[in-house]
Amino acid sequence: MAAAHVFSVQPLHHSASPVARNGGRSGGNRAFFRPSTVICPGREPASHELSDDFDFQESVKNVQALLHHHPSRRGLLTTVDHLKRLCIDHYFQDKIDTIIDSCADLIHSDDLLDATLSLRLMREAGYYVSADDVLQKFRNDNGEFNLGLSKDIRGLLSLQDISHLNMGESSLYKANEFSSKHLRFAIKYLEPNLAIYVRRSLDHPYHVSLMQYKARHHLSYLQSMPTRNMAIENLAFAEFTIKKLQHQREMQEVKRWWMDLGLAQEIPAARDQVLKWYMWPMTVLEGFSFSRYRIEITKIISMVYIVDDIFDLVATQEELSLFTEAIKTWDLAAIDSLPSYMISCYKALYTITSDIADMVRKEHGVSPINHLKKAVCLLEWFFISL
Repeated sequence: MAAAHVFSVQPLHHSASPVARNGGRSGGNRAFFRPSTVICPGREPASHELSDDFDFQESVKNVQALLHHHPSRRGLLTTVDHLKRLCIDHYFQDKIDTIIDSCADLIHSDDLLDATLSLRLMREAGYYVSADDVLQKFRNDNGEFNLGLSKDIRGLLSLQDISHLNMGESSLYKANEFSSKHLRFAIKYLEPNLAIYVRRSLDHPYHVSLMQYKARHHLSYLQSMPTRNMAIENLAFAEFTIKKLQHQREMQEVKRWWMDLGLAQEIPAARDQVLKWYMWPMTVLEGFSFSRYRIEITKIISMVYIVDDIFDLVATQEELSLFTEAIKTWDLAAIDSLPSYMISCYKALYTITSDIADMVRKEHGVSPINHLKKAVCLLEWFFISL
């Protein structure tokens, strides 16, 4: 048997605090950005729109109890993984941090599932752990994974997951190849629900897919299992419902803003796809506290498309020169020199930029208006270069 390895386990960020050999941190510093729990006024989670007999806070407490009293460390990490995949981990982040720290030595396990699940959760939490070191015990002298692992479906799924967090490690390239090959072969022998889950995991890997999209599939999988955890399922379903209502309200607000703007009527050649433009901020900025930002970013995206269409399809060279000069001047008085269809576009661009600067000033005490004006000017030069 090969000699035991001493793994190098460190945070991905630089820190003056030493890191314990078992993977824990001696300090509480966390460098990764965590969304604020502050909710924008008027955009509180719509928990009151859930069924009358559902107590949201009680549901959160029930899941908290699971995290505090789970009998096994593998079970704890599996529960954490379920919470992350269902996008409800943000309610328990401090406890999850503690669990990942306390279970870090499972990377030394001879069990493929334990080692790879611990490795992945640590890497997601911001630790650097060498995958080559952790996976060495599962490989033969030629660097290939041991064929005996091909029957361990749960272990292979976990190996497949960690392979998508590759930072150039040779073992993870081989892990992806090995797990994909044996999982695809095993699908026809698995019970139907597990086979569906394996196929979806291969076709739409967790780390390269939209989290909210995958969350629905993961809940369906949990509901098909013989042993179910209703506390987690109920909280996940409530979260889906609240998010759906939240996004519907945001889309209504964005659509109302777009209709009031009237640019689609003034510039018929321009694209009219405001709900499509909302999809990007909706998927990138998750969480109730980002509601206002999703709406404002949708407005920015819409103006990028409109200005692009003006440059490509509508304006003459002379009109583009006038528009560019007006942008450089950054003064509403400059609209007097513009053709009528450009006036509304310029006003909208000016108002959106000013509103965002105002929002930042109120929240952070500093106005970014000069930086935003420069960004708009750069946008114009970008369109000209095209």
